[in-house]
Amino acid sequence: MVQKYQSPTRIYKYPFELVITAYERRFPTCKEIPVFLGSDIVSEFKSEDGAIHIIERRCRLNVDAPYILKKLAGVDHVVFIQKNSLDRRNRTLKIEARNESFHSRITINEHCVYSVHADNPEWTCFEQDATLEIHSFFGFESVVEKIAAKQYGANIKKGKEVMHSFINELRAEGVTYVAPWMASPPSHTQREESLEGAESSEKGEMCANTEGAIGYHLASTSSDFGSMSLDQIDRLERSRSNPRLEAEYIERHLGELSPLQESRLIQLRKWLAETHKGKIPKDAHILRFLRARDFNVEKAREMLVHSLAWRKLHGVDTLLDNYVAPEVIKQYFAGAWHHHDLDGRPVYILRLGQVDVKGLIKAVGEEGIIKQIMAVEEEGVRRCEMATQTAGHAVGSCTLIVDLEGLSMRHLWRPGIKTFGRILSLLEANYPETMGSAKCKWGNCSWRYFSFNQPSKLILVRAPRVFPILWTVVSPFIDENTRGKFFVYSGHNFAGLSAYISPEYLPEFLGGTCKTWRNNQSTVPTLTGKTVPKTFYQYTTEEIEQEQEKSSDNPNLFGKSVYQTAYVTKDFPHEVLIQVPQKNSVITWDFDVLKGDITFAIYRSREHLSSPRHEHHVPGAAGGIGSQQYISKRMSVGVDLVICCQPCICRDGDSIQGSHVATAPGSYVLRWTYFDATHSFDPLSLNKSHVIYFAELFASERVRGSMTSLQSSSSLSTARSPSSQGYSGML
Repeated sequence: MVQKYQSPTRIYKYPFELVITAYERRFPTCKEIPVFLGSDIVSEFKSEDGAIHIIERRCRLNVDAPYILKKLAGVDHVVFIQKNSLDRRNRTLKIEARNESFHSRITINEHCVYSVHADNPEWTCFEQDATLEIHSFFGFESVVEKIAAKQYGANIKKGKEVMHSFINELRAEGVTYVAPWMASPPSHTQREESLEGAESSEKGEMCANTEGAIGYHLASTSSDFGSMSLDQIDRLERSRSNPRLEAEYIERHLGELSPLQESRLIQLRKWLAETHKGKIPKDAHILRFLRARDFNVEKAREMLVHSLAWRKLHGVDTLLDNYVAPEVIKQYFAGAWHHHDLDGRPVYILRLGQVDVKGLIKAVGEEGIIKQIMAVEEEGVRRCEMATQTAGHAVGSCTLIVDLEGLSMRHLWRPGIKTFGRILSLLEANYPETMGSAKCKWGNCSWRYFSFNQPSKLILVRAPRVFPILWTVVSPFIDENTRGKFFVYSGHNFAGLSAYISPEYLPEFLGGTCKTWRNNQSTVPTLTGKTVPKTFYQYTTEEIEQEQEKSSDNPNLFGKSVYQTAYVTKDFPHEVLIQVPQKNSVITWDFDVLKGDITFAIYRSREHLSSPRHEHHVPGAAGGIGSQQYISKRMSVGVDLVICCQPCICRDGDSIQGSHVATAPGSYVLRWTYFDATHSFDPLSLNKSHVIYFAELFASERVRGSMTSLQSSSSLSTARSPSSQGYSGML
């Protein structure tokens, strides 16, 4: 298996020539890098004008490996071949390294690029990636992989330190400026003129020669951009699938990450940029899913893809803009956002023991309660983003305190417990790692809130004696990993809290002096929780239980959704019929592949179609949703059908948007077909793919100005870093 490592872009706030001069000081030996034992020049080339300098070295490295491994390998050090290609004209240095030792057993390739910062010609960017493939190594493959990962992380950290060390040496020697390369020695007047135009010319050259970084490689752009200006070309390229992240941005907005964690984040982000043809989530959101899956990219990808589709299906991205809490929720739901802790994290306090769970569910139904909780979670994500901007450091989680005083056996209402279990499942799947962590001892409390890199926990305070009984009933509904994040505190000594939350922000029932709750921009009286009057009731217990029985089969959480769900099986494609009344109308579509691979195509029928020729219900499909077909088996392409959009393969997890201008009126069919390149048969999945989709027709007179209807407006999708912008739009 090939392991890939990608590092964020490192910025040196020094000119390119000065940085390269410092870099060259590490050869032939470097006392600053103990593992670098020395190097010998294998070949060297210099162009006549001095602009190009290519040098290949044979480098000897000491690897921090166990003695027994070195003994088995029969070596004390390993040899790498490094090729440096310096282009002074375009101000780039490309470094390629590969292992010579054990090349038949291990393949290591590393690529690095030094280049001028796209937005500041006085700064230098450094980008680095590597691949590792272990074929065989005396049965120690996993050990070697761990050593390589550790060495890669150490090299990144050490490389930054060494570069700054050499730059400081140059400055100490009085070298603060190294002149850029010029084609021929200019006169004094020519030099002054060149310096005056240097900034604009370098920017133009970089825009003309630099393409959006994909896989951390810089390449020349195509000149086929019509009449676009260089700045427009540069913005266009950088708005495409650009996986670059700057190291300073990560530290400031995402917190401290190890090199491997940074690499996993960049890999997943790059994958999303390539497969989701629309805006991708913010880096902080992606990072939560990686943390939830211990930075396993494949597992995090699967979890995140399903969550993004869930948000789209239920309109969660616009929930805060459209949701208005019912009056009964405002009056009787005893929970609210409450200022922030000393580290700048938003605080939410829920007085669960004071909540009339039965009354609220009978008043607004399970859907109403879930919608309220989702609104709280969305508000928490938004507050974390705001806190990151104001606190000056990454804030990725909230302080959540649940007060259990008043909890009793009346809370053991069966529909209420089912609702609680469903809420937890939704939170685990779609809002991972949003709770801050805490360490606490039973009794006298020694609090430690929110170490960003520790497992998150939920603080339960003032647990009553009946809590063990309630926990026995409730815990089976909670995932095992989530149960490990719960911490129960039964004491009444809250003095430790004031070390992390200012006493003026702590409510009186937690030992503070605050008498009001701050909720959004308004201040409301302290919520104590009351019994919901029966005049608010809209549902009976029987109706709620019946609705809960159907809830697992209901694909739409908050009512009707514009998206439809379909299961595409091996023998039964899914088709959507769109009647186009006039030519030049535009068919648009947006679909997500939640499971399996499919092919997608558009056909125009030469005969009028009106109703499905066949409908197929898939066993095990939610709500009995299956597939439907309008195109019969007797119809053939070229005779009965015209291909409008050639079939394309869409993989598991892809999110696709597109449009087609109809050149003639008629019956158009959007078709999703099951695709299996391996021709395998999985009896558990019945060889089916799961798709959610939305299609819309714009009449020809409405086309102008309407093409943005399918662009993502996700609250989780915005620009992330100065060098990395999200993109959206139609294919």
